[in-house]
Amino acid sequence: MNARNLLLLLASVILALLLWELRWVMLVLFGAVVLAVALDVPVSWLRRLIKPLNRPTALLIVLALLAVGGLRLADLLVPELVDQVQQLTQLVPALIARISQLLGGVAMLNSLEEQLMAFATWDKLQPLGMQLLGFAGGAANGTIQLLLLVLLALLLVLDPRSHQGLVLSLTPARHRPLVRVLLGECRQALGGWLAGMTISAITVFLLTWAGLFLLHVPLALLSALVCGLLTFIPTIGPTLATLLPLAVALLLSPSLALQVLVLRLVLQNIEAFLVTPILLSRTVNLLPTVALMSQLCLGVLLGLPGVLLALPLVVVLQVLCQRVLVEQVMDRWT
Repeated sequence: MNARNLLLLLASVILALLLWELRWVMLVLFGAVVLAVALDVPVSWLRRLIKPLNRPTALLIVLALLAVGGLRLADLLVPELVDQVQQLTQLVPALIARISQLLGGVAMLNSLEEQLMAFATWDKLQPLGMQLLGFAGGAANGTIQLLLLVLLALLLVLDPRSHQGLVLSLTPARHRPLVRVLLGECRQALGGWLAGMTISAITVFLLTWAGLFLLHVPLALLSALVCGLLTFIPTIGPTLATLLPLAVALLLSPSLALQVLVLRLVLQNIEAFLVTPILLSRTVNLLPTVALMSQLCLGVLLGLPGVLLALPLVVVLQVLCQRVLVEQVMDRWT
């Protein structure tokens, strides 16, 4: 190994260590890119619809429409959601008792109240208080990161060409045409994935709400909202979302719980094998194994934010691997 290769290897190792130390910064930056692409889709559509409209004005119109629509939706749904959340907190003890009864009186469930009372001592509450303070500090840190993410996203949407030019200027001249194509394809794939998953989540929310309402399951709106939001986390999300309506139905009768389980299985299969493939057929097609492994790996490395951003990252990496690794390296390997 000559001196040049040794320096390149050393620089690569230092760069990898630096990126790992700055992983949360990179995560916020990538989250900002995802949010920027999500905002850029309606902004670009509005600018095509109204030709002389500039980008800042289009962004203001989109944000205003989102704010008005969000407030209107909140007026319709939030009161009922708050009421259903209060009902859920009241149903938790009954749910524990119901599960204990169905399991034949498991000792762990029967003694749950005694175990909780054992923690109600000053010696046990002091560590709990320190944990709550740590949680509050983490929540404040997360709020700051979220605000920075939103600010970065707005700046990216306002002037995407300058940021694209910055990336191109850091690329060797002979590779700039390829990088320009890669940036365009990554943006198209990510925008298509976000649009498709949003429509899929709304579809799951409406169908789940209607199905639970027809079955007369309590907390139908809250359960449907959870199912719709967790659609953005494929494979893991829909399975976890089923637990809430299933547990609530179990309080009424096992037969109702079985009906809810069948309903969720039908809706999951419709979403996974019909709605999502149709919506994403022209943008990106992720294998379930790749999606699950990416969620598990980033979940272990970065926690919940890694799970949330795993799929958008895989969408981008799939485009990069196809254009660079497959077409530029493997296809030319003799």
